[in-house]
Order: sequence, then structure tokens, then C-alpha cells
Amino acid sequence: MVCDRNCGLIAGAVIGAVLAVFGGILMPVGDLLIEKTIKKEVVLEEGTIAFKNWVKTGTEVYRQIWIFDVQNPEEVAVNSSKIKVKQRGPYTYRVRYLAKEIIKQDSETHTVSFNQHKGAIFEPSLSIGTENDTFTVLNLAVAAAPHLYPSRFIQLILNAFVKSSKSSMFQKRTVKELLWGYTDPFLNAVPYPISTTVGVFFPYNNTADGVYKVFTGKDNISKVAIIDTYKGKKTFSYWPSYCDMINGTDAASFPPFIEKTRVLQFFSSDICRSMYAVFGSEINLKGIPVYRFILPSMVFASPLQNPDNHCFCTEKTISKNCTLYGVLDIGKCKGGKPVYISLPHFLHASPEIAKTIEGLNPNEEEHSTYLDVEPITGFTLRAAKRLQINMLVKPAKNIEALKNLKQNYIVPILWINETGTIGNKKAEMFRHQVTEKINLLGLVEMISLSVGVVMFITFIISYCTCRSKKVKKQMSSYIYAPAIIGPFLLSTYKMKI
Repeated sequence: MVCDRNCGLIAGAVIGAVLAVFGGILMPVGDLLIEKTIKKEVVLEEGTIAFKNWVKTGTEVYRQIWIFDVQNPEEVAVNSSKIKVKQRGPYTYRVRYLAKEIIKQDSETHTVSFNQHKGAIFEPSLSIGTENDTFTVLNLAVAAAPHLYPSRFIQLILNAFVKSSKSSMFQKRTVKELLWGYTDPFLNAVPYPISTTVGVFFPYNNTADGVYKVFTGKDNISKVAIIDTYKGKKTFSYWPSYCDMINGTDAASFPPFIEKTRVLQFFSSDICRSMYAVFGSEINLKGIPVYRFILPSMVFASPLQNPDNHCFCTEKTISKNCTLYGVLDIGKCKGGKPVYISLPHFLHASPEIAKTIEGLNPNEEEHSTYLDVEPITGFTLRAAKRLQINMLVKPAKNIEALKNLKQNYIVPILWINETGTIGNKKAEMFRHQVTEKINLLGLVEMISLSVGVVMFITFIISYCTCRSKKVKKQMSSYIYAPAIIGPFLLSTYKMKI
């Protein structure tokens, strides 16, 4: 019985040790299996999950637009007063619904080239009004004229056309006209062959962004989706030094196995520069653990705050010798037009920039840009790109509509919130194919290791306890025996005597 019990305890300890070893081995082996599978499926080549979703995203992307409606146009134009604005919106469009046009897949360089076709469909149910809603906004053509033509002589000529077309500093435009284009009366009056259509996003529909050439990751998974060239170039030719480089991905995905310490770099053709996001927090998105990466305030900081931004400051007067922060002059990539980009409501911008505008209310929650990235695959499952489009207006003595201005204005035109979130069906599929399998493997690893360790320790302790009791019993029998035998031997000895 004692042997059977000891043998059982030893067998239990051995089984526990085997389970513990199995759990310990399963951890690195399981991680290797996951890594191998992920590396295979995130490569941008036909037949992978990543390629299918990359060519045409199954996620609906919406561009919400808020327009700044000017409340006191005459007061500003005559007295150079503060511009009072009220934001109107959202006016929502569905965008990025067209598939990428694959131009070339190069197996030697492990790259794929494509065009991203553009299209926007108005979504009335997600909008506050119709595209025919009318607002008072800055006259884009008049405001840009003195920047495009600084010559006094040319400005005097242009002023004649401004006056004959009865154009002023501000104008009334419908949402559709402001966004997608309208025939400007001032430009239409100019008797020269110039483009007369003006619009914040004009041209957009039936156009394409590209050509992009990105790495497939076939030979090096750490390069998957990273842009090699844009329009055949590795730089823009807009900024000096390294600021001109095209870095990162298009933000739809990143190389897999993302650590919280990683800085995610991505490129935005809308603002003609690369940006970056840093880890903010861990959140749960439809049952999927994701890392939220946020666009830090240092992206649009002045060179005084962030020396790396020195090459983004290409204008010294308006920026007060590069001391102002929170706005980016992108005029060079917009044909010389005085376009400035910022976060909505001048979030994280110098107070001096917004001092000429009344009615702005910046806040982090509504106006910050973020990316929710699944760290194992590197897929962006939710994103919110929030930017504000502004135009610089300066006093121009030779143009009547601007001659009464006594200060510079960076006038907010509108701000956009371009969002996309993985759909419920896609989220369920992702959980089934990725999240649940990883969680199950981790659970098996932990149970095997934990149960094995507990079993091993329990049975070893039990075995040692039993052995200890047996030894004590034997020792007590040795002590008890002399107590009986001793007197008996003594009495025997006496009898003999």
C-alpha cells in the first residue's frame, strides 16, 4: 500500500512536471507559430488577407466637414475687426470607397505600385443640412491674388477685374460650391486663359492620388506597406533637408508586432508632408485590444519647441521668425496659394494666431488626430484624421477689397474629420481569425504551466510528507524496542547469576 501510494505521488509529480515543461515550451513555440502566420498573411501579395483588404478596404470611411460661417464680413472688410465665426456642420461624405488601381507588382524589388482613385458621395442622413446650404466665407480667389502676384502693377490690373466683378473679401457660397468648385466671377473676368474654377478640394472626383510604390514585405516584413516612392520620387521638393522625405506608410497599416515605444510614421499627400504618432493608451475596440497612437502637439510645434521642425519653417514674417506654432504653411505644394494647415480650432497653436478670430473652442477630445492599431498585425482598425484648412489674408493697398485691413489674418475656412472604423462583421472575423486564436493559445499555455507547476509542487510535498512520516514511525519503533527488550534481558541475566 505504501509503495502504491508513493508511486502514485511520484507519478503525479512527473505528470505535473511534464505539463509545466509543455506549457513553458508552448510559449516560445506558440509565439513562433503566430509570428510565422502573421508574417505570411500581412504581406501585400495576392492571396493574403492583408492584400485583399488593402486593395479595397471593407471599412466605410467618412469625411465630416464643418464650415466656418463669418458673421461680420462688412465690419472686417471696413474696420479690420476680429472675424466672428460660427462652425456649421457636419456635412458628411463617404470617401475612399474605390479600389486601388494596381499598376505593377515587382517581384525583384518586392514592391507594388498603385493609384488611389478619389470619390466623394454626399450622405444626407449623416449631415446637418443639404449641399445647397449657403454660408459667408472668405473669397478664396481675392485673398490669394496678392500672394500669387506681388507686383504692384499686376495688382492694379487685377483690382480692376475685382471691382468689375463686384467681388469682395467675403462671399456667399453653398457647401457644394465651396468644397468641390465654382466659377469665380473675378477670375472669369480676367481676359486671359486661366483656370476660373475655385474650390477647397477642387479637383477631386474622378481624379487619382499617386502613383505610390510601396514595399510588399515579402523579403522583409519590417518594410511592409512602407512607401518607397510617391509620383516616382522619394522626396517632395517642397521642404529643405529631411523634412522633404516621404516616410512611413499611408496609415492604413503598419509593419506588424508593434511595441508601445515605436513611433508610427505616415505620409499624407493632402498636406504634402510626413507625420508621426506616438503611443497614447490601450483600448478595446469591439472586443479587439488595440493601441491608440495620437498625433502629438510637437508635430506642428515651432523650432524653438521642437528643433526637428526647423526645416518646416520656410516663412519668417508671418511665423515671427519661426516662433509661432500650431500652423503649417503648405503654400508651396498648393501652387503658391497662402494655404495653412492646423488642427481644428487652432488646437495646440500659439494664442497670437487665433487672436484675430472669435468663436473658436479647441478641445483635445474633438479635435485631435489618432490611430487605433492592432499591435500583432499592424492593421489600423479605427482612425480619425482631423485637420483645419486656413488661408492667410494680408493687407493689400492696391486691391480695394483688402486695402482697409490693418493686420494679417489666418482665416479658418473649414475643418475635416475623416474617420473609418472596422465594421461589425469584419471585427467578428478578425476576432475569430486572430484575437481568439491568440487568446486561446495563451490560455492553454498558462493553464498547462500553472496546473503543471501546482501538480508538481503538491505531489512532491505530499511525497516528502509521506516519506517523513514513514521515517518517524521507523525511528519510534527503534526507540520503543529497547524499552521492552532491555528489562527482559536484564531479568534473564539476573536469573543466570
